[in-house]
Amino acid sequence: MVRLLGRSGTRSPRRPGSRRDARGHDGVPRTDGRRVRRTTAAASPPAARRSGPGRTRWEPAAGLRGTLGGRSLAGQVFLLNVVIVLLLVVAAVVALVLQVRHDTTQEARTRSLAVAETFANSPGIQAALKSPHPTALLQPRAEAARKASNVDFIVVTDTDGIRYTHPKPDRIGKKFVGTIAPALAGGTVVEEVNGTIGRLVQAVVPVKAPGGKVVGLVSAGITTAHVGGAADRQLPLVLAAAGTGLALATGGTALVSRRLMRQTHGLGPREMTRMYEHHDAVLHSVREGVLIVSGDGDLLLANDEAHRLLDLPADAERRHVRDLGLDEDTAELLASGRVATDEVHLVGDRLLAINQRPTDLEGGPSGSVATLRDSTELRALSGRAEAARERLDLLYAAGVGVGTSLDVTRTAEELADLAVPRFADFVTVDLFDAVLSGEEPEPGGALRRTAVSGVSERAPLYPRGRQIRFVDSSPHAVSLGTGRVVTEPSLADAGGWQAQDLERSAQVVEFGIHSLITVPVRAGGRVLGVVGFWRSQRPEPFDDDEVALAEELVTRAAVAIDNARRYTREHGLAVTLQRSLLPRSLPAQNALDIAYRYLPAQAGVGGDWFDVLPLSGARVALVVGDVVGHGLHAAATMGRLRTAVHNFSALDLEPDELLTLLDELVARIDQDETEDGSAAPVSGATCLYAVYEPVARRCTVARAGHPPPAVVRPDGGVEYAEVPAGPPLGLGGLPFEAAELDLAEGSRLVLYTDGLVEDRERDIETGLELLSGALSEAGSSPEETCRSVLQALLPARQADDIALLVARTRALGPDQVAEREVPMEPSAVKEVRAFVTRQLAQWGLEELEFTTELILSELVTNAIRYGSAPVRVRLLRDRSLICEVSDGSNTSPHLRYAALSDEGGRGLFLVAQMTERWGTRYTQSGKIIWAEQPLP
Repeated sequence: MVRLLGRSGTRSPRRPGSRRDARGHDGVPRTDGRRVRRTTAAASPPAARRSGPGRTRWEPAAGLRGTLGGRSLAGQVFLLNVVIVLLLVVAAVVALVLQVRHDTTQEARTRSLAVAETFANSPGIQAALKSPHPTALLQPRAEAARKASNVDFIVVTDTDGIRYTHPKPDRIGKKFVGTIAPALAGGTVVEEVNGTIGRLVQAVVPVKAPGGKVVGLVSAGITTAHVGGAADRQLPLVLAAAGTGLALATGGTALVSRRLMRQTHGLGPREMTRMYEHHDAVLHSVREGVLIVSGDGDLLLANDEAHRLLDLPADAERRHVRDLGLDEDTAELLASGRVATDEVHLVGDRLLAINQRPTDLEGGPSGSVATLRDSTELRALSGRAEAARERLDLLYAAGVGVGTSLDVTRTAEELADLAVPRFADFVTVDLFDAVLSGEEPEPGGALRRTAVSGVSERAPLYPRGRQIRFVDSSPHAVSLGTGRVVTEPSLADAGGWQAQDLERSAQVVEFGIHSLITVPVRAGGRVLGVVGFWRSQRPEPFDDDEVALAEELVTRAAVAIDNARRYTREHGLAVTLQRSLLPRSLPAQNALDIAYRYLPAQAGVGGDWFDVLPLSGARVALVVGDVVGHGLHAAATMGRLRTAVHNFSALDLEPDELLTLLDELVARIDQDETEDGSAAPVSGATCLYAVYEPVARRCTVARAGHPPPAVVRPDGGVEYAEVPAGPPLGLGGLPFEAAELDLAEGSRLVLYTDGLVEDRERDIETGLELLSGALSEAGSSPEETCRSVLQALLPARQADDIALLVARTRALGPDQVAEREVPMEPSAVKEVRAFVTRQLAQWGLEELEFTTELILSELVTNAIRYGSAPVRVRLLRDRSLICEVSDGSNTSPHLRYAALSDEGGRGLFLVAQMTERWGTRYTQSGKIIWAEQPLP
């Protein structure tokens, strides 16, 4: 019902043709039955009447008679007040009587229960019940308690209901009247009954032994006639107040009547009723909510539609809009009174469009009027559109966020993380073990839980890494076997799923996971695994649209997983090839203490390599190289270059000469592959070649487009060797230059590839600074150096191969080296043999004396006969006994088979048969012929 509160002002003009009551303005009917035409004075409001020509003065007596008359509006108000007062009096009397009755009964129940419980728990009651004569002990106590507590009786009975006590002794020993079953069970009973002493309220409570056993009952009761009496005392006061109220109503009506006459402007009851009914019908029939708010923010009017839309309380009018329980935004809008046009607010579960305009634009009262329109259906449509948009966003996110790396496990984790919690509460990805290793999946093979993601880590699902074989009845097995999506809307009722693991299935259901979608991971005609989407937080199961979305998500992820599987297989082949081409172990030598690290790139196998090559004269060659690119082609090219370096090093070439030959080889390879068109050229390969000579402690280094080596001195100082930078291999056009480094014993020579010092996040200058800092803080051993360098410089995402070679220098001391200059005379050979005999005896190598004398005699004779001065002999005791004969000639002897008639040509043949290996190396001043014999 709409109420118009505080309405005032002039009434609207009467519509043409409206009919009026056949009465005068004062409400007195005419006796002749004709209508009375209103005069100007009669049509004017009473308050506006003044004395003067053509005007009639308003008579108070006539107004009072009209007021008290039942036909005027004031008279009707008076009669209504009288009726209201009488109704209030009657209601007050009835309420008083009912309240007294209720209070009487409630007091009787409370008093009887309190007395019964107090007596039942009083000391000695249990002992008295167990005594031979309980009545003799309990009757006096019960009567004394009854009188003290002002109740009508206290009765003690046994468990069969036989009385031990009663105010009337002749009732003792008889059956108790009332309900005792709940008390025998340990409870209490409070009831109203018609007892032997009248209508009463009684309570029955048990008497319990220490063990909780009921050994007796205690009942206390009081008649309702003995409680109350408030109605007799309060009724005269109510009647007196009613009379006073009636008198005040009469006087108040007379005083208010004058105000009513002014407010109604002389309108009769029917006109007022018709106006109100018209106004009320309009407000109730509109489909929009209407609110009128005062300038102070109080709600003046709200129609039924507004009550329904805003869920307003029944007493909403005259309350401030902020106190009506509305949401903050809506209350702020209504209280502000600002202009609003179709402003949308979410109120409860409804979407309301609110229009608001002020009411004081043309001198009206201060305030505002607001209309409300329900736009919930529009919200539902927009909600469905929003759901569709979210699904498209999820699919887009899957397209850009799943498959960012060519790693099967990482791709599965990306799918699981993407779907939680936007689509499911838990996601599990199970793939065949063969897929994880890059192989083709085999039906019936074991699966492994590759990824698990969820809103909680306490879910009792199989953990990540667990190998699983699904039973045939499980949804996962059905999806794997049929290649179709399987839904389980209620896991609690899914017997096939529970057969997988009864104990774990019960834990999953108890945890709150209630529905499941299993989607096979299909790539072409292969099933790679199965994805499970689990729901727990939302009560409803997955619907058909969500099933389609799950299938689309897995379909997109399956392509990325299959690509990662293929890459894993190719990467494994490339790594296998690459590792087969790299050194499996370091060769035995005493010149350097070496440690190394080789880390293939995570994104693809590259062409980095390293090598350690023992040379003649106890020398050792160190090689580090890098082939630009990744994949099988780069690995194969690396193997070709490594083999070439092995072959070239056997010639005992200088580092710059070796790089020149290697550069020519790469150029020929590029030319052949360019003409063939089946592979990319190798241009861009880099290499660093260093030869360390332990006797002179000198290292000769040359590089082709490779970063310079770092040298860590024995005192911990770090510097980068100034080695001329040649062009990368295969470019040609410029010669290579070598640099000689004098290294103290215990120095560390650090060779590396650019993957260690350069990546996308830092340039090579920054990397070299970091490497220098790591080397300065590393331990003195090569192993500690490798560990410290990788810990400081290894990137989080390794995009290129890393080869690191650390060599700590050793030296051959004077006690391991013996040398002598030989005159260019044949007789000097005898002196050489004597020199060898003495030196071998000093080293304890007498067993090698004969062969060594024979070898040096032949080599020195050849040097004197065919070479040029100076001729020198040097003996080195290392892992083998090394004999070296040098001269100033560049001619090299050759091993050949001598004919039976030849007088010479058998010397080098004997040398080759008696030594482990022999050879010739060229120097800037001539050549050196060397031979090695194993130590005994």
